[in-house]
Amino acid sequence: MSFIKSVCVYCGSGLGRDPRHEIAARTFGQILAENGVGLVYGGGGLGLMGTVARSVLDHGGHVTAIIPEFLVRREHMLEAAQEQIVTEDMHERKRLMFEKADAFVALPGGIGTLEELVEQLTWAQLGRHRKPILIANISGYWEPLLAMLEHMTAHAFIRESLWVPYQIADNIEDVLPTLERAARDAQEPDLPYKVAPVGKM
Repeated sequence: MSFIKSVCVYCGSGLGRDPRHEIAARTFGQILAENGVGLVYGGGGLGLMGTVARSVLDHGGHVTAIIPEFLVRREHMLEAAQEQIVTEDMHERKRLMFEKADAFVALPGGIGTLEELVEQLTWAQLGRHRKPILIANISGYWEPLLAMLEHMTAHAFIRESLWVPYQIADNIEDVLPTLERAARDAQEPDLPYKVAPVGKM
């Protein structure tokens, strides 16, 4: 039984300098499509955002593009997406992305990607949802963030009662299986989903 029907992917509107990031985005799009998992994303046609979405489409998958009106032209909204939603603002965009996704994945990206990831981590920390969150640490991109989370834990700002449940995958091929395991575990009320050590879910 599959618990993951759609995945929200946060990633950069640029390609970055490391070609492995683009390869990972393209590969992940193919994996989603071949496993019948829909993509929910920020709607842009540029950078890693456009790469993962076009890869899903190229392999017969379904894409839900959600973008605020002021970014439609700036980020070249992907008009090939089967479902296109233009929102009034960023808040509505993020709400719809949350509602339409069963899990969240952060590929490499910039400030916007980081902000979206941290918001989901915060909501999970506060017990507002149990949807899996995964940091795709492609070529070690997210190591500084992971170190910062460990630093917060060491200084007791992330305490036992406020542990953050998230997954880490260094290889893009491991992302979907890891999400499935986390989603399955989250269905079990006796499992300590909300109190797992940082990064050890």
